[in-house]
Amino acid sequence: MKSVLILCTGNSCRSILAEGLVNQLGSGKYQAVSAGSNPTGSVHPKSIETLQRQGIAIGSPRSKSWDEFSDHRFDLVITVCDEAASESCPVFSGQYEKRHWSIPDPAKATGTEEDVTRAFDLAFQMLVDHINKELL
Repeated sequence: MKSVLILCTGNSCRSILAEGLVNQLGSGKYQAVSAGSNPTGSVHPKSIETLQRQGIAIGSPRSKSWDEFSDHRFDLVITVCDEAASESCPVFSGQYEKRHWSIPDPAKATGTEEDVTRAFDLAFQMLVDHINKELL
């Protein structure tokens, strides 16, 4: 089984969604954890809501620093940060395959509740597409 680290800045939305998806869709092939370079300290409630609504097992996700995994060996490290100038993606050292999936940050969505839900659904679907195309 391949060990996967999914990184973003806050570890509250995109990486949490990706962790749940990789663990469920890639069950038996991949074991994923997620972390952030500047964790928010909490998981965005819409991340949990989106995973539950889509039937993805969530376990007990928490926003955590990538420093927690500095001694772990990973086969694959995936960053899911937007490449916007105001956002920095962490770099993880060691021998691993690196991938970058540019996923818009749904936590930055504004508008109605429906608009925000659509932003989370879009990020979710983009992650599903990447996983199906690149990992499965």
